[in-house]
Amino acid sequence: MHAPEPFRRQLLDALPRLRRYARTLVHDSAGVDDLVQGTIERALSHWHQFDQRRDLLVWLLSIAHNAHHDALRRDRRWQGLPPDELAQLQDAQAHHGPRDPGLRIDLLAAFAQLAPLHREVLLLVGVEQLSYAECAEVLQVPAGTVMSRLSRARAALRQALDGAPPARPPVPLKRVV
Repeated sequence: MHAPEPFRRQLLDALPRLRRYARTLVHDSAGVDDLVQGTIERALSHWHQFDQRRDLLVWLLSIAHNAHHDALRRDRRWQGLPPDELAQLQDAQAHHGPRDPGLRIDLLAAFAQLAPLHREVLLLVGVEQLSYAECAEVLQVPAGTVMSRLSRARAALRQALDGAPPARPPVPLKRVV
C-alpha cells in the first residue's frame, strides 16, 4: 500500500529541515544521506501510523532521532570530526556561510564540542524553532529536561566561544524501574 499523494508532498516539503537536523547528528555527508533516507523509508512504510493532528516534521524528527540513537547503540561508538578535518570541511564549504569565516569556524568548533544531548536540543529549539513540548516529543523526554538541556547547551556554547576548555560531557541518567 502506497502513501497518499498529500502525505508524500508534505514529506518532500519537510526534507530540508530533516536534512539540517540529520547534519547535526551525523557529521559526514554519507551518514546524513543514510539517516535521511532511512527516516523517509520508515515514514513511507509506516505512513498509516501517522496521526494527522500532529505536525509531520515533529514525527519525522522523532523517527530520525530514534534511528540515529539506534545506530549509536548498534555501533557503540561515535566520533566527531577531528579539529583539522573540521577546518578542512569548513574551508571547503566557506562560500555557503556567513561573511565572517572566522566567526563561522569558531561557532562550528564550539558547537562540535557540545555533548550530543546538548547539540540536539539546541538545534531543535534554536534552529528548527520547535516549542519545548515539540522538542520533548521528538527526544522522548519531559519538557523540563528540554529546558534544562537547552540552558546547559547555551552556557556551554558561550563558554566555548569565550575560549574556556570544554566541560566534561554529562553522564546520562538511567531510569530504574
